[in-house]
Amino acid sequence: MPYQFKDLKHACRAEWQAYIQHSFVRQLGDGSLAPEAFQHYLKQDYLFLIQFARAFALAAYKSPTLTDLRQAKEGLQAIVDVELDLHISYCKEWGISEEELARLPEARATLAYTRYVLDTGNRGDLLDLHVALSPCMVGYGEIANWLNSRAETRRGEQNPYDAWIAMYESDEFQHAMDAEIRWLDERLADVSPARFEQLTRIFSDATRLEIDFWQMGLTQSN
Repeated sequence: MPYQFKDLKHACRAEWQAYIQHSFVRQLGDGSLAPEAFQHYLKQDYLFLIQFARAFALAAYKSPTLTDLRQAKEGLQAIVDVELDLHISYCKEWGISEEELARLPEARATLAYTRYVLDTGNRGDLLDLHVALSPCMVGYGEIANWLNSRAETRRGEQNPYDAWIAMYESDEFQHAMDAEIRWLDERLADVSPARFEQLTRIFSDATRLEIDFWQMGLTQSN
């Protein structure tokens, strides 16, 4: 049977569940998350997005086909021209200025995760890079869906973090998530068991680093 993205999740199900259902996520969903924790996360997520853009630039360099090159270009353009502007505007709503964002140092969890992704992409091929990115590219959409499946999740004005959930439950993000899963499924279908084991290690490492990123926000650590 050919491998699919769901097989990566199954192989790393304990890590994936710990990531998707992390205390930061639960508290964000029920509105009990400390505002200071969310602000700390937002600041570091801005720095993460910058490195994420670099990862898409690396994906363009690693692209063997014109289709892959166009996909990488669209991802880079979406982050630089849309997501970062939206993130800056959202941060302003939380009292975080663009000037403050520009002066921020990277927390250790931010450094560890983003440099792992870039190092994986540099050492490996385009599939290695996409697998390292997938906990973020797929995970955030799954987190929004999981939150919406919970009776404890509060929506609308009851929850100060409702706009965050809305961002990742949006048709635009869900379609992007589905497109990424399809891309991964097509490539994973051709890999050998030994290659799949290598990719599973990458997926596990990246997911554990995502867990550390949530924990960094929760404890407001630097």
